[in-house]
Amino acid sequence: MMKLFKKKQKSLAEGNILTAVADGNLVSLDNVPDEVFSKRTLGDGVAIQIRSNTIVSPADGVINSIYPHAFGITLSNGIEILVHIGVNTVVLKGKGFETLAEKNTSVKRGDKIIRIDKEFIESSGLNCITMMVVTDPKDYHFTFQTEGIACEGASIVATYKTMTE
Repeated sequence: MMKLFKKKQKSLAEGNILTAVADGNLVSLDNVPDEVFSKRTLGDGVAIQIRSNTIVSPADGVINSIYPHAFGITLSNGIEILVHIGVNTVVLKGKGFETLAEKNTSVKRGDKIIRIDKEFIESSGLNCITMMVVTDPKDYHFTFQTEGIACEGASIVATYKTMTE
């Protein structure tokens, strides 16, 4: 029994977690008002009804794509994650968003990636709910936390382990 506990502790210590990309309330993807996410077309994950103006990295990795309203990150184990800010926010053509990181740069968990003008986005009639989706899980199984209050860079919103664990 003690050995099992040590294995799990070691697993989390090695970084098999994803943390919140923003402050706010956790939401199941089932409740996201965009079928691409609610039907998990791009992969499974979690959403946050954000309360802050900064979006941070959920883990250590390399930014593989970045747009005003979204970014992708690849972790050292090959897992790929997409963070998408808001529903239909692409129509703003970058207004209300400021990218703080560049493609192909290494980032650490909690590093600021995008700053938003939440008030502007919402006054444009758009929802700022932010989705974090694992687009390429490799050979890992993910468990997502979909309820509660999240603190950017600190709250664990997902854990993962290899399929054989």
